Amino acid sequence: MTCAAPRLRQMTMRIGRLDAVPALTRPDLLAPSVAAALAALDGKIDTAEVGVAEIDPELADTAAFCERYGVPPDESANCVVVAGRRDGQNRFAACVVLATTRADVNGIVRRQLDVRKASFAAMDVAVAQTAMEYGGITPVGLPAHWPVFVDPAVAGASRVVVGSGVRRSKITLPGETLSQLPGAVVVPGLGR
Repeated sequence: MTCAAPRLRQMTMRIGRLDAVPALTRPDLLAPSVAAALAALDGKIDTAEVGVAEIDPELADTAAFCERYGVPPDESANCVVVAGRRDGQNRFAACVVLATTRADVNGIVRRQLDVRKASFAAMDVAVAQTAMEYGGITPVGLPAHWPVFVDPAVAGASRVVVGSGVRRSKITLPGETLSQLPGAVVVPGLGR
């Protein structure tokens, strides 16, 4: 009698018209902080459910990406960096909303950050703070002390597409996985 080796679960993941592969098998398609965060989360989340696909970096912006690769905007999530100040200290957060909505920065986010005024972080600041490429910023691999505000529509989605930390790829994962990231808080009313 011979024992067969256990078969690894094979999962087909798609990003619109693109085939995705398990993200941890292609760290070259992830920002270093994203690859490190996924590796650290292995065992805490099902990293086999996180896929990555290479794209044309000129098409990383949501509208162009969705049109070219056949991804419905309600399956694509945007991660935006928001900043505010309190007691002389800068406060940052990431907001994850479906591409069909906008984050309520001046209401919900401002109150969640406990600042007088909140606004989108300037591009150079967002890039420097996240160590990710603008247009590819993702909630995976952000600074550990940042809150990650996730809209309930994102958290409840069976799968969403977000940035990978670089413009040349996108990742796909269950929305619930985003709500399990360190610092993640599901915030009702975040996306409007």
